Amino acid sequence: MPIHDWARVGAGTFHDFHNAWITHLKERFNTGLLPRNYYAQSEQHVGLAIPDILTLNDDNPSPTSNGDDGGVAVLKAPPKMSRKLVATEAGVARQRRRTLAIRHVSNHRVVALVEIASPANKDRAQSVADFADKAISAIDRGIHVLLVDLIPPGRHDPQGLHGAIWSYFGDAEAPPADQPLTIASYDAIRGLPEAHLEYRTVGEALPEMPLFLEGEGCVPTPLDATYQAAFRGMPAYYRDLLTKPSA
Repeated sequence: MPIHDWARVGAGTFHDFHNAWITHLKERFNTGLLPRNYYAQSEQHVGLAIPDILTLNDDNPSPTSNGDDGGVAVLKAPPKMSRKLVATEAGVARQRRRTLAIRHVSNHRVVALVEIASPANKDRAQSVADFADKAISAIDRGIHVLLVDLIPPGRHDPQGLHGAIWSYFGDAEAPPADQPLTIASYDAIRGLPEAHLEYRTVGEALPEMPLFLEGEGCVPTPLDATYQAAFRGMPAYYRDLLTKPSA
């Protein structure tokens, strides 16, 4: 399936597609693609947070009170203030961004991350810096990263997100003008980090990219097949909008 022009829809719609894509990737990894001593798990992170090496999500809910709270009055509505700020769609997408983490069963440490960039990661300079810093921090810690950036470079990332990441490790350059979309697989622990790159444009199919593991080579990542599965689950209105010819 060809890559679509995601500038036609809002950040919230891409965020919904992003979540579905992560889910389909997780299913494929966990049903035969990964060696048996690895597993994939989608995790929600904020800012620079990287999954802790030993910490898994706590599935136990916090205790709640359904009785007397010691006389504290609970307001049914907040008091009126002079100003009220409402989160933007892009801001919510940034906060709820999901990452696919590949862990080793021996102590559940993270060995690789799959990061699918969204428009919300490029809407301001700080968003680009936060995304790049997270990837750089992971690679510095020996965690491999697979970056899928289907949003062309913009004002805040003129060399794309790969350029923002790779400028920390070496010379970075912008993707070709006729192929502005970047898919990069970073090998974090083979001496100096290495970046394996493919460039695409809207209308082309996604490549099959290597996902590096800990001392066991790499596994192929079925980006195109899982992209197709996620796209089929989108509302018909948005599928039609994304597939209709450009005016």
